[in-house]
Amino acid sequence: MVEGTRAKLHRVPGMEEEDEEQDEDEEGRGEQEKDLSWTSSVEEPIQPTTIRGLQREHFQDGSCSPEDQSSASALVRTSEQNLSSRSGPLSPIQEQEKQPLVRRNSEKLGNPERQRKRLDKKAASSANLLTRSPSLENRAKEIITSAGSPGSRRGTYGQGHSTKMFIRGRPITMYIPSNIQNYEDLKMELPSERLELDWVYGYRGRDCRANLYFLPTGEAVYFIACVVVLYHINNRTQRHYRKHTDCVRCLTIHPDKVRVASSQTAGVDKDKPLQPCVHIWDSTTLVTLQQIGLGTFQRGVGSVAFSFADSGAFLCVIDDSNEHMLSVWDCNKGTKHAEVKTTNEAVFAVDFNPSDSANIITCGKSHVYFWTLSAGQFMKKQGIFGKYKKPKFIQCFVFSLTGDVLTGDSEGNILTWGKSAADIKTLGKGAKETFQIMRQTRAHEGSVFTLCPLQGGALLSGGGKDRKIIRWSADLAPERECEIPEKFGAVRTLADVDGEELLVGTTRNAILRGTFTDGFVSIVQGHLDEMWGLATHPSVNTFLTCGHDRQVCLWNTEEHKLDWCITLEEYGLCADFCPVGSVVSVGLSTGRWMVLDLLTREVVSEFTDGNEQLSVMRYSPDGSFLAVGSHDNFIYIYNVTESGRRYTRFGKCNGHSSFITHLDWSKDGKYIMSNSGDYEILYWDIAAGCKLLRNRFESKDREWASYTCVLGIHVMGVWLDGSDGTDINALCRSHNERMVAVADDFCKVHLFQYPCPKPKAPSHRYEGHGSHVTNVCFTHSDSHLLSMGGKDTCILQWRVMGGGVGNSRERLASSTSTSSPEPATSLE
Repeated sequence: MVEGTRAKLHRVPGMEEEDEEQDEDEEGRGEQEKDLSWTSSVEEPIQPTTIRGLQREHFQDGSCSPEDQSSASALVRTSEQNLSSRSGPLSPIQEQEKQPLVRRNSEKLGNPERQRKRLDKKAASSANLLTRSPSLENRAKEIITSAGSPGSRRGTYGQGHSTKMFIRGRPITMYIPSNIQNYEDLKMELPSERLELDWVYGYRGRDCRANLYFLPTGEAVYFIACVVVLYHINNRTQRHYRKHTDCVRCLTIHPDKVRVASSQTAGVDKDKPLQPCVHIWDSTTLVTLQQIGLGTFQRGVGSVAFSFADSGAFLCVIDDSNEHMLSVWDCNKGTKHAEVKTTNEAVFAVDFNPSDSANIITCGKSHVYFWTLSAGQFMKKQGIFGKYKKPKFIQCFVFSLTGDVLTGDSEGNILTWGKSAADIKTLGKGAKETFQIMRQTRAHEGSVFTLCPLQGGALLSGGGKDRKIIRWSADLAPERECEIPEKFGAVRTLADVDGEELLVGTTRNAILRGTFTDGFVSIVQGHLDEMWGLATHPSVNTFLTCGHDRQVCLWNTEEHKLDWCITLEEYGLCADFCPVGSVVSVGLSTGRWMVLDLLTREVVSEFTDGNEQLSVMRYSPDGSFLAVGSHDNFIYIYNVTESGRRYTRFGKCNGHSSFITHLDWSKDGKYIMSNSGDYEILYWDIAAGCKLLRNRFESKDREWASYTCVLGIHVMGVWLDGSDGTDINALCRSHNERMVAVADDFCKVHLFQYPCPKPKAPSHRYEGHGSHVTNVCFTHSDSHLLSMGGKDTCILQWRVMGGGVGNSRERLASSTSTSSPEPATSLE
C-alpha cells in the first residue's frame, strides 16, 4: 500500500527535483506518454497512514534534497492534526483545519477500501491539468518546512519563499529573492521608459515586385516587414509609415506624387485573424487617408495601381486568392466599382492604360490579359503570341509614348504589343480586333525582371541572370548598359531619380544608388534569410547579426550602416562579443564555433563541440571564460586568454535533459544559470569544476551580470497565461537593470519593468515585425534596443525614451505601496 501510494505522490507541488529527473528520462517517449505521466497528479484523499509510511521510507534512504524536504513538510502540514505528535525527522507542525490532504477536483469517497481500489484507475489528461494550474499555483505558495540540523541539506524555508509557474502543465519552482518583501502585495508597474522606432535595416527585394519608388521630396519609398520606409537618400534620414498589421506586399505612387497606396498580406495575431487590405496615405504627413477592401481580399494583395487619365481617381487591386480577383475601387469613397476573376495562374503586375482608365492590363504566368471596363463589367482579351515562343512568365510591362504595351519575360525578351484589326477572312464577320506581338527585342540573358520608362520615351530594363541594367532609346535601340556586382544579386526593380541617377532594388535585399558612368554603391542592405544571432558591442555603438543566409554582419547604430559582412560555410545562430571588444565569437549550425577579429575579419580561433547546432555563446563578465550552449544538452566551458584570442577547454556542464536555450553568468563570474528546451532552470558552479548545484534555493539571491534566460523569478511576469513555452524566443535586461525587453512569437516587442516577478506584469508593446521576433538586445549604453525578425529578415533599431532615476532594488521597495498606472499599450 505504501509503495503504491508513493508512486501516486510524485507530482505534489514542491517535490520537483526527483520529479523532473524522472520527466527528463521520459522526455523522448512522445507527447502521449508525456501526458499520461501527469495522470496521477490528481487523485483521491491520502490517508495519514500513507503519509507516515512515506516519511519513514523517504527519509531513511538519505537521498532527499532540500526541495524534497519542503515537499514532505507541506504534506505533513496539510495532513490530520494527530500526525503532528509523531516523532521523526520532521518537526511538529500544526494545521488549523483537521482534514486529509485532498487532491484537486477528486471525489471524496467515504469508504477507504473503495478509495484504494480506485487509486490506480483514476486519471486526468494533461489538458485537464492545465485548467487546474491556477489552483495548484496557489497551493504551491503555501510551502512550509521545518528547521533542519546545522549542515544538513534540509534547508529552512518560510511561507511564500517560493512560487510556481506552469508551462504546458509542467510546474517550475522559483525561489523568491530575499530583497523582495511582501511578495503577495507586490504590484507590477509599467516601465517609465518607452521605445521609439529609430531605424529600419533591410529591404524586401528577394520575393516582391513593385517595391521601390522615388518621391520629389528626395525620399526613396520601400518596405520591409510591416513598415514602409521613406529614406532621404541625401540627408540619410528615415521616416516610417507603420499602420500595417502584417507584412507589406507591394506599393504604388499616386500621379500627384504625394499619396501612396500600400497593401499587406493576411495574418494572425495570436488567435485573431488579420485581414488583408490596402492603405492610401499621405507621404508628407504619414496620415492614413483611406482603407480599401478590409474583409474583401483573400490571403493578401499582390499588385496595386492608380489610374492616371483621371488624376488617380481609381485604384485597381489583384488579390492572392485562387482566382486572383481583379477589383477597381473609388479612391475617395473607398467603395468597390467592379470586380472579376482573372486566372488561377500567378499574376505579377496590373496597371491602367495612362490614356484611358477603362483599359487595364494584367500579366503573369504564361499570359497577358487586356481588360476593358464598361458599365461595371469587365471584358477580357488575351494577348496572342502567334509565331513567337510563349514564355513561361511575363514578369513586367510598361506603356510606351505611342500607346503600345512593352512586356519583359522570362526568355529575356522585350515584346511590343499592339492592336491588330479583325481577321474577317479567317474568322468571319464576327471577328474582333486582337492584341498581338508587333516586335520582339532581345534584351537580357535570363529574365527581364523590371522595365522603367524615362522622360522622352527612353526605357530602362533590368536583368536577372546577367544582372545588367540597359538603357534603350524610344525605338528600342540599346544605348548604355552596366552590370551590378554579383554580391548584390539580380536587378529586381528600378526607380528614376533625375534621368541620370538611378535607384536599383536587388534580389539580395539591397538598394543601390548610382549612374551608368560612375557605377553603383549600396545605400541599403539586409539579410536574406531567417536571423537568430544578435550581439551588441560592450563599449562602442555597433552590433553583430548572423542567420540562415550564412552571413555575419557588423552594423553601426550611429551611422545606420553596414560596416562589413562576411559569408561563412555554415549558418550562424548565436554570437557574443568578448568584453575586451576586439573579437566576437559566432556559434554555427553544426556544433562548430569561431572567433573573428573585428578589424581584420579573420578567424583567430575555431573549435567544434558536438555535432548539433549551437544556441548560445556567452562570455563571463571579466572575459576569462566562454560558455557555449549546444543542442546536445551540454554547456561547454572554455578558458579565455590573450584578449580573447586563445581558448582551452575547461569543462563541461552535464545535467540538462534537453537542448540549451539560454544562459547567463553571475557578476562574480563563478556561476551560470541556464534554461533548456524542457523548461528547466539549472545553476552551475563553474569555479568548482562545472558542478550542478542541486539546491536551487541557494541561488535565489545571486546577482547576474546579464539576464537573457526566459525562465526565472525575475522575469516570471513576462509570460502570459496558457503559454506553451515557445511563445517567448528571447529577452534581454538593460545594463542599468531597470527594464527588460522581450521578443515573442507573435511579431511583437515588449518592454517590461525589471524585475517583474509576478504574473501578468504590464508592458509597453511595439509592432513592426512581420514574423516571429527571434532576438532582442540593448546597446552598451542602453540608449537603443535592437530587435530582429525571423522570416521577415528585418532589424529594427528602437530609441529608448524617458526613464527616471534609481535602480531595480529601489523600485522593488516602493512598488509594494504604489498602484499600477493605466497601461499605455498593453497589460499582458
